[in-house]
Amino acid sequence: MLNALEVFTTVAVGVMVGVEFSVAFFVNPILDGLPGDNGLRGRTHGARLLGAVMPFWYVGSLALAAVWAIAGRHDPGAGLVVTAAALLILSVVMSVLLLVPINNRVKTWTADGLPADWKQQMNRWDRFHYVRVAVIIAAFTLLAAALQV
Repeated sequence: MLNALEVFTTVAVGVMVGVEFSVAFFVNPILDGLPGDNGLRGRTHGARLLGAVMPFWYVGSLALAAVWAIAGRHDPGAGLVVTAAALLILSVVMSVLLLVPINNRVKTWTADGLPADWKQQMNRWDRFHYVRVAVIIAAFTLLAAALQV
């Protein structure tokens, strides 16, 4: 049963990393290259869609990693799992404190009602998101390594 939990947790975090990596390095740059307000429209739609799904994915991934850390506390890779869980906690805290407030504003924007600093807010969200992606990649790497110990 523990093996299934380990694999499921690693896959769940890995797919989350893939989604967030894709947003950071492919989706947002593509949207930013679209003419007119099309990129902004895509970002606001993405903020609504992913803003509804990702909190459950982040917290669920953290919960799975915590259960793995507790259930496998005597395994050789337990330290890796605990560190990965700590990184996932950091990603949730970053999300709540840094990214969600911006995301909540973005999802209400329309082309007619943009704040004067909307591009700066988008750039700020992107910078925070790059850091969060690095954090969850590190967590995923540690979970994958723990499978091999």
